[in-house]
Amino acid sequence: MGYKMKNNVVDLLSDGKPILKESLEKGVNGITLNDGTIVVDKNLSPIQQKLAISHEKVHRDQIIRGDLSYDDENVYWKGKSYPRKKMKEGSKSLEWEKEAYKKQ
Repeated sequence: MGYKMKNNVVDLLSDGKPILKESLEKGVNGITLNDGTIVVDKNLSPIQQKLAISHEKVHRDQIIRGDLSYDDENVYWKGKSYPRKKMKEGSKSLEWEKEAYKKQ
């Protein structure tokens, strides 16, 4: 008997973590959860989804390396804490975003 994937699962990563399609808040194309799961906005075009997945895979690698993590209040990059309320998340000037935008 075959396994039937849910409609919101786009693909599985090499370690079995899913790439999911869900509705995300306006202006957010994708997110990477601390467990390595990637979520992309289901309302994006297929090309935009591919770009978002590529970008989020960089963040996933950063999490796996131990360089990036986050909670509700802060983003942690290479041991330094960055308060979320003092930053524009997704900004190309943030260190972890520079790498993601460069490699996407």
